[in-house]
Amino acid sequence: MYMESIEKLSALVEDMALEVTDQSLCLPKVKLLPRLDQHREARVSINNDQWRLPISYVSAGPGGPMPLLKTALTTVCENDCRYCSFSCQRDSPRQTFTPDELASVFMAVYEKKYVKGLFLSSGITGGGVRTQDKIIATAEILRFRYRFQGYIHMKIMPGAEKAQVFRAMQLADRVSINLEAPTALALVEIAPSKPVLNQLDQRLYWVNQIRDSMHPYQGWKGRWPSSSTQFVVGSGETANDRDFIKLTQHLHQQRQLRRVYFSGFNPIQGTPFAERPKQEPLRVLRLYQSAYLLRDYGYVADELSWQSDCSLDIHKDPKVSSAERLFLHQPLEINQADYEQLIRIPGIGPKTARVILSERKHHLIGDSSSLKKLGVNTNRAIPFLLLNGKKADRQLQFSFY
Repeated sequence: MYMESIEKLSALVEDMALEVTDQSLCLPKVKLLPRLDQHREARVSINNDQWRLPISYVSAGPGGPMPLLKTALTTVCENDCRYCSFSCQRDSPRQTFTPDELASVFMAVYEKKYVKGLFLSSGITGGGVRTQDKIIATAEILRFRYRFQGYIHMKIMPGAEKAQVFRAMQLADRVSINLEAPTALALVEIAPSKPVLNQLDQRLYWVNQIRDSMHPYQGWKGRWPSSSTQFVVGSGETANDRDFIKLTQHLHQQRQLRRVYFSGFNPIQGTPFAERPKQEPLRVLRLYQSAYLLRDYGYVADELSWQSDCSLDIHKDPKVSSAERLFLHQPLEINQADYEQLIRIPGIGPKTARVILSERKHHLIGDSSSLKKLGVNTNRAIPFLLLNGKKADRQLQFSFY
């Protein structure tokens, strides 16, 4: 029985590739953003045999990347999402676990120290409520029978009831529900049998409502889980970049999401979208960079530079595009700018902006070398700054893209 379960886990490697556990899995290998050298599978030795298992890594702070077993209770699904390997229209082998079986095989892999946590999803069979019950049952077995104290990321199914959302939040370190598309029309195009977008968003509203209204002692380890969602970028023809970023702004501001993931479309054989082109990775990168500006820098979507078709310029960092419009012809005086202005200059982040404000209490900043000592990336920042009313030393400027 144990080896049969390992075989089923191994068969999930390709099917689980669409589910994103860390944003760096979605990013192209370019030196524009920090990237973990991650992968969607690992080869492990069990009973002297080598097995491919669906193991991915998530950023885990000072402790370094954390390996997660990325799995699903079943790959059988009654939905016909046109991009998805689980689609009911796809003729492919399917795998199904009982809650007991999945909990048991996870613990076996965990005890061999191949993973430290679990990413738990599922195809939908018998409706979202029935499927959510099985996901919750799996987590309960892990928490209370096996006394597993580690990380669990639990999916909230479309159609899940509020009581189920609450129970999931009592067991998980993170909960998520995939919105997949940023508008109702775009969702119908790529996933016609899924609930309408506002019904999916309702579950994220419940998550935030529970966090705001109930004491965190009811959550796992005395705190409520963080929440996230995922979009599939490029599978349909209806959604544009502005749609993705406008909804991302709403999710950060109104739903308090920790992460919004963008998964670039990759065609899967046997699905209705098998012949559609793979998404350009740089588009995904620009969406992530824009989302960071909203979440970490206080931008709003309308501040970004949009092309006539409501897309981002894939060839340029969106912070640079915005700064060119605002400051290239009217540079910002470094000795007078406030915090909100400073963090809108490429090469200056929140920490560096605070250092600049502190330094200015003692003396004016007069040259580019002083900026560099304060942590400013001068090659990126100098085109947009004045130092005591004068343009900074241009000799330090190379490319700021």
